[in-house]
Amino acid sequence: MTKILDHYCIEKFHYKIGKNVKRLRERKGYSQLALSQALGYKSVGLISQAEIYHKQQHFNLEHLLKIAHILECHIEDFFQESVGE
Repeated sequence: MTKILDHYCIEKFHYKIGKNVKRLRERKGYSQLALSQALGYKSVGLISQAEIYHKQQHFNLEHLLKIAHILECHIEDFFQESVGE
């Protein structure tokens, strides 16, 4: 039986999503705190860690759907290889 996705591929996927969230957040002028508060959090913990995939913290689909709504972008933008600067 062949492995479909190894651990490295999954980590790379989460890292790419976090990087794209950060780029889109910055492009829209949101700080980590402002985005956290818009999501209903009191601190930047989730955003700051998930943007760099720190301690395997990552965004789930609910987070991404809400962030896309807040940043007025498409959820698929988070999955692109490169989001335009």
